[in-house]
Amino acid sequence: MKSMQELAAIREAMKAEITLAGKPGAKRVVVGMATCGIAAGATPVLNAFVDGVKEAGIGDKVSVKQTGCVGICQYEPVAEVYDGTERTTYVKMDAEKAKRVVEEHLIGGKVVTEYTIGATEV
Repeated sequence: MKSMQELAAIREAMKAEITLAGKPGAKRVVVGMATCGIAAGATPVLNAFVDGVKEAGIGDKVSVKQTGCVGICQYEPVAEVYDGTERTTYVKMDAEKAKRVVEEHLIGGKVVTEYTIGATEV
């Protein structure tokens, strides 16, 4: 169990991220990291998003998070981009695709449609 000091430090660190998610124009990337996602290769995808956001210097506008099961295991690895009220679901991702999503969607504002769930055949 964490000490009260450790929990308070975690709480303070998370405040900035929670505030970011509520800012107008802030974007959020969520990568499915349940067992199925990890087995399909989600860890390099998550790392590519984190590194890409950091390298682009957009960490004040974009947060990258991990989540559990997204519920569409056959499409793993899955990453979802939340931009205001819009959600884009990217499927069958890899690190190179994640880098492109950072460049074109997160920085450029253009959805990479060929990586989305609607454009993917199972």
